[in-house]
Amino acid sequence: MSASAVFILDVKGKPLISRNYKGDVAMSKIEHFMPLLVQREEEGALAPLLSHGEVHFLWIKHSNLYLVATTSKNANASLVYSFLYKTIEVFCEYFKELEEESIRDNFVIVYELLDELMDFGFPQTTDSKILQEYITQQSNKLETGKSRVPPTVTNAVSWRSEGIKYKKNEVFIDVIESVNLLVNANGSVLLSEIVGTIKLKVFLSGMPELRLGLNDRVLFELTGRGKNKSVELEDVKFHQCVRLSRFDNDRTISFIPPDGDFELMSYRLSTQVKPLIWIESVIEKFSHSRVEIMVKGGKEYLMRAHFGLPSVEKEEVEGRPPIGVKFEIPYFTVSGIQVRYMKIIEKSGYQALPWVRYITQSGGKAAQLLGTMG
Repeated sequence: MSASAVFILDVKGKPLISRNYKGDVAMSKIEHFMPLLVQREEEGALAPLLSHGEVHFLWIKHSNLYLVATTSKNANASLVYSFLYKTIEVFCEYFKELEEESIRDNFVIVYELLDELMDFGFPQTTDSKILQEYITQQSNKLETGKSRVPPTVTNAVSWRSEGIKYKKNEVFIDVIESVNLLVNANGSVLLSEIVGTIKLKVFLSGMPELRLGLNDRVLFELTGRGKNKSVELEDVKFHQCVRLSRFDNDRTISFIPPDGDFELMSYRLSTQVKPLIWIESVIEKFSHSRVEIMVKGGKEYLMRAHFGLPSVEKEEVEGRPPIGVKFEIPYFTVSGIQVRYMKIIEKSGYQALPWVRYITQSGGKAAQLLGTMG
């Protein structure tokens, strides 16, 4: 089961717009959401799922808005939350910024989107590129002519339109790895993680089939190539265009791509990573009014700072704040992952050029990197 209704509330909990998909939960039940949320927040027991009697509220907050789905059944919570986040993504594609004013200024479009995004409580068309084919910024103008449903809605390849043409056919592949690393004051690695994504920018005519080959360790073992220069990928997640059955059988990443930018896949590696950048910090107090801080990065950079301070009679024990390192290294991946080939097959037989770029950068936990050193 999925959602019974979806509400968009302002920061005070007042409904701005809503869509009742199944009719099995009274719309007035949303009045209990905000008092329940405030109560749980005061008790320190706030959770992403709140219940009032037999009604469950699954909610997320974005900017000054609350998106709330209601259900009285044992719903698939992960499906509902994925839908709510996808709804935000679609709205941002339409309005750039999603906030209360965006909803009020585009009431008709928002309602039409809610009508297309979900059907009888189940996610339906959630691809913004497809939605933009028939829900436009002028969609509040009623037309009495023939209604036309885009072929992509009923087509098996719903994420790509037919008839796309380019003078120059190209595919740009970005392999981006983010490194999350935590090192203590003794130089020991406490946390080591690589989170990778492969993003594509596709400018291809027609309805091409792409096949991507990586130095995947499982594939190398299946084909008897050994483990040398291969990478064992964990927690692999694919875009909906990838044929999962084909990947399960022979580890081939085969797909008909969407047009333009999209994320093909993501992966994670919990391998021990040697710190790419080493930081040392030394803090010395020479008197009540002078402190010297020295930060040394590897063998190339040295920063020394002197601070003249007002005289302080009582010295307090001070902790050492974390040192965050943000960096970006082009033409390099920590894991050693490589794009071995990209085959582009299209019935017209045109030649296309694939371009590959590798980037290693600091991860989302950069504020914790080398946090307690020195």
